[in-house]
Amino acid sequence: MLFDFNAEFDTSTPSAQELASRFQVMLHRQDVLVLLAEDSSGEHLRAVGFAYLTLRPTPYGDGPVAELEELYVQPECRNRGIGSRLLGQAREQVRQRSALETRISVDEGDIDARRFYERHGFWNVEPGETSRMLCYVSDVQPLRRT
Repeated sequence: MLFDFNAEFDTSTPSAQELASRFQVMLHRQDVLVLLAEDSSGEHLRAVGFAYLTLRPTPYGDGPVAELEELYVQPECRNRGIGSRLLGQAREQVRQRSALETRISVDEGDIDARRFYERHGFWNVEPGETSRMLCYVSDVQPLRRT
């Protein structure tokens, strides 16, 4: 589904097989949480959505900070409360892990996502056009072997 998510939003992504392989490793980590929503209305269970979170330590408190890395529901299954249930379960899981807060980055132009998170109690920490937080990214250069 992560491949579907990236394809829907025209984001470059590794193959579905590569993503699945990486998730197999990540699922064993204590600082990674993945929740899956399934539809049982057909003959077989079918995955229709997921939430993927990471937890990281912070010097600002005793608990970790949770980052909601991805929340995705397949387009044909939206507006049924699946995303809300996934988010609710995710928030409960991080609460049980004593997280201080849950963060998510949302594209400024993604009005639907912004409304969704605001409806669930999230707020923009950098409101206003002149004080927006910008996210800078740098590729990590591979180590040179000598």
